[in-house]
Amino acid sequence: MTRGNAPDPSVHQLRLLLVLSEELHFGRAAHRLFISQPTLSRHIQALEATLGVALVERSTRRVELTAAGEALLPHVRATVEAADGLRQAAGFAARASELSGRLVLGAYVTALPVIRTIVERIHERHPGLEVELCEVGFDDQAHALLEGRADAVLCFGPVPPGLQAMEVAAEPRLVCLPDTHPLAYRDRVTLNELSDLPTISLAERIPRMWRDYWAADPRPDGTAVRYTDHNAASLEAIVSAVGLGQGVAFVAGTASDLFPRPGIRYVEVTDLPPCSAILAWSAARRDEAALVALRGVVRETCAAGVAAGPDARWWDASPEFG
Repeated sequence: MTRGNAPDPSVHQLRLLLVLSEELHFGRAAHRLFISQPTLSRHIQALEATLGVALVERSTRRVELTAAGEALLPHVRATVEAADGLRQAAGFAARASELSGRLVLGAYVTALPVIRTIVERIHERHPGLEVELCEVGFDDQAHALLEGRADAVLCFGPVPPGLQAMEVAAEPRLVCLPDTHPLAYRDRVTLNELSDLPTISLAERIPRMWRDYWAADPRPDGTAVRYTDHNAASLEAIVSAVGLGQGVAFVAGTASDLFPRPGIRYVEVTDLPPCSAILAWSAARRDEAALVALRGVVRETCAAGVAAGPDARWWDASPEFG
């Protein structure tokens, strides 16, 4: 057989071949496909002519795939699955463009430029979807998601069980020190140099894994972390306590720009790995159309204007952010 100027095989023909390869019987395959046996036979012959190779060995007793048919079968299956995936994606895209309702997006600072950009892009792509912003403190961001008071939250990781997240950007972790401490005027410090300083304690309502992460507890060398008796639930409360000389706190690099305060300084901690700015949502709701649309917009926004690296400032929307 020669292919000549034959057109490309259709997905329909490939799908028929898949069913025939499973049944190895034209009658049974035709019955499954709700077509007549002669029609199935003609389609297979047309496919063979298109590809320029025999795919099926026919006899009065049985049907078998040729060696070429067996070799091509994985490619046939992959093509059919890709076509099915394309059809599903197209259907979802059509439904997504018709989204309506309300999406509640939380953040500990809702006035960030990147949030404004995200909201604007959602309005552009999904005009029927209303976006409501709400401020959530450290002590409430997980609870707001798990209790359904927010659909998604822009915050910092890690996330407790029941939540999922995608990284928006990575940032260095800094230590917030009172400006009366000698280390406050260093460019960089290590955890070991901070080991004798008490750490501002966070509200017990905040998930334990989050509190431990932001206190760098446990320390790599096994040093016990000393805590203050605070119950801080916001970055404002944390830096205020540090400014009064009551302890130190570990924060994301963003804090040095968003929360400059008299009496404190921010210093890089060289042996703390970067932290992740994230978009978080309830795992139980991950496939809801509004959340899928939001993740797509956030991913697009970050790709356009945020470098997910240790020097990133996820909150700072540059002009090209839109």
